[in-house]
Amino acid sequence: MPSPFPGMDPYLEERSRWPGVHQRLITYMAEMLQPHIRPKYVASIGERIQLAGMQHTYVPDVFLAHRLHEPAPTLAVAGMVEADEPQTAFDEERHVPYLEIIYRETGEVVTVIELLSPANKVGDGREQYLQKQTELLHTEVNLVEIDLLGYGQPTVLARNAIITEPADWRYLINISRAGRRNELEFYAVPLRERLPRCRIPLRLPDPDAVLDLPAVFTRCYDAGGYDLLIDYSQPPSTPLRETEAAWLNNLLQEKRGGAEIA
Repeated sequence: MPSPFPGMDPYLEERSRWPGVHQRLITYMAEMLQPHIRPKYVASIGERIQLAGMQHTYVPDVFLAHRLHEPAPTLAVAGMVEADEPQTAFDEERHVPYLEIIYRETGEVVTVIELLSPANKVGDGREQYLQKQTELLHTEVNLVEIDLLGYGQPTVLARNAIITEPADWRYLINISRAGRRNELEFYAVPLRERLPRCRIPLRLPDPDAVLDLPAVFTRCYDAGGYDLLIDYSQPPSTPLRETEAAWLNNLLQEKRGGAEIA
């Protein structure tokens, strides 16, 4: 059963659900691109390890907290009281996938495709991402950034652009081409519209590949069984503008034959 939304489904933006959505989207992006860029290029999934800092407050899954089952050894001194058992928090490694387009003949990375996560849009995670972004801009690698999260601080390069059309955009996708850093191509997408079919730059003079995001999203939604996991009778936990919430409520009422969301 397809998503009731014409484009991105805001219920999938939920922080606890996003890691699985992220993994699937990256996998199916590679799957969709590969037939169109072979044999000259290969779509390869990379993975960086990110330590979640203790000051991050946005995810409950970034560190594991538990009570020690055995008391920690303490210095035995006559007359001293025994220490109580503390709780322990571990900084957990988070594996963040991204996509690389590789020129097969030389192994050179031609294009990096980043799909943003909540960690990229707040706190130290955002600072780490912006540092990586800056490093890539000083290389000959094309950079494509896809932000399908309507919350958190602006992070993709298009955050620096003044976007007035459409006025109600929620999602941003931008393309920074090697050798043309002063030009930025972007798609600004409202909640009510379908996702774009994006240009993916390759090595000149090769023409751009096309990433069919609507097809990728549909495959992700169907394979993930999200129609079985999401309760569309309840409002999404992700924050919405007033106009977005009204549009969402009207859409879902129509889908359900007039029943209003709780």
